[in-house]
Amino acid sequence: MIKSFSGKSASSLKRTIHVPLGERRYDITIAAGSLSLSGEMIRGAIGDKAIRAAIISNRKVHSHYGSEVEKSLRQAGFQTITHLIGDGESAKSFRTAQKAWGFLIERKVARSDVIVALGGGVVGDLAGFVAATYLRGIGYIQIPTTLLAQIDSSVGGKTAVNHNLGKNLIGAFHQPRAVLIDTATLATLPRREMRAGLYEAVKYGVIADRSLSDFIQNNLNSIVNLDQHSLSHLISGCCQIKARVVTRDERESGLRRILNFGHTVGHALETVTAYRRLKHGEAVGYGMKCASEIARKTGIITAPDADTIKHRIDALGPLPRIDDLKTAEIIAALAHDKKVVQNRLPLILPTAVGSVVIRDDTPAAVVSKAVRDLLAGRY
Repeated sequence: MIKSFSGKSASSLKRTIHVPLGERRYDITIAAGSLSLSGEMIRGAIGDKAIRAAIISNRKVHSHYGSEVEKSLRQAGFQTITHLIGDGESAKSFRTAQKAWGFLIERKVARSDVIVALGGGVVGDLAGFVAATYLRGIGYIQIPTTLLAQIDSSVGGKTAVNHNLGKNLIGAFHQPRAVLIDTATLATLPRREMRAGLYEAVKYGVIADRSLSDFIQNNLNSIVNLDQHSLSHLISGCCQIKARVVTRDERESGLRRILNFGHTVGHALETVTAYRRLKHGEAVGYGMKCASEIARKTGIITAPDADTIKHRIDALGPLPRIDDLKTAEIIAALAHDKKVVQNRLPLILPTAVGSVVIRDDTPAAVVSKAVRDLLAGRY
C-alpha cells in the first residue's frame, strides 16, 4: 500500500510505503529534505530504550550528510558514534565486518541500541549483516544515499558480504526497522552512479510493470536531471514492487527470485573482475541483456520484446568494457552462484516487458553461447 502525506518541513511529494511483515513490519519513507528529520523518524521506529545510534558509513557520504544525521539523532536523544568503512564492493568483506564488530564491542553498544546505515548498497549490505550478527541481532535503519540503494538494496532485509568465490555468499535475512529515503542526496551522486541505479530501475519495469519501464524510457532526461516529481514516481514505483514481492516471499523460496533478473550473469561478471571494474548496476545491465538473449534463443520471448529490453538498457549510456574477459571464467563463476540447487542454475528470463519466468532447464550450450556473444559485444 502506498500513501502520500505531508509533515513539518517535508516535501509535498513525501510518500510512505508499508512493508507488512508482521512483527518485522516497517515503513519506507520517501521525501526530499527528510535527513533533517531522521532522528525523529528513527526514534519513532526504534523506540525509547535505544541510547546509542551507531552510524556506519563511508568517508565520502559522511562528509556530505554525516553531520546533519548526527545532529538530528542527538536532537532525538541519541548518543551518536560513527564508524567509516571503505568504498566499493571490495569493502563488503568479512574483514570489514570484523572491524565493525570490534568497533561496536569496544563501545559497548547494546542490543537495545540501533545501527544506522548511511550510504549506498555496500554500506547498507555490510551494516545490515553486522546488525544481523552482532549480539545475535540488533535493530538497524537504512538511510540509502544512492539511487540503486534507494530503489533496491535498502528494502527487503537481504544482508551479506562477498567471498572471493562469489558475491553475497555470506549473509542473513534481517529486516530494517525503517528505510528513510531523502531524494535530495542524489544531488551529490556522480552521473555514473545514477546510471548504475537506473539499470536496477529498468529491472523492476521488466519483471513486473511495463508502465514503469515506459515511464523510465519517456522521462529519462527529467530523472537524470533530478526532477523531484519524476524521482518520487520512479523510486516509489520500484519500492512498491519490491515491498509486494518481499511480503509474499520474505526468504526467497519462490517469487522473490524474480528480483534476481540480470543478477546471475551480473554477479559472475563482478566476481571475475574482483568487484573493481563494474558498478553493481552496470553488471546487472549486462546480465539483463544476457538473460534477454537467452530467452530469445530458447523461444521464451519474441525478438522484438528482447530487443526492446536491450535498447532500454543501452539508452542509459555506455557500459565498461568486458571484451577482455573469458567465457570459461564467467561459466565457472556461475557454478558458485548461491541460487544453484542440485547443480541446476535457475535463470530469471523475460517473457515480455513486464513479466518473467524462472527456468532451471536452460541448456548449458545456450548459456555459454549467450555469454560468449555478450563478451564479444554482439548484442
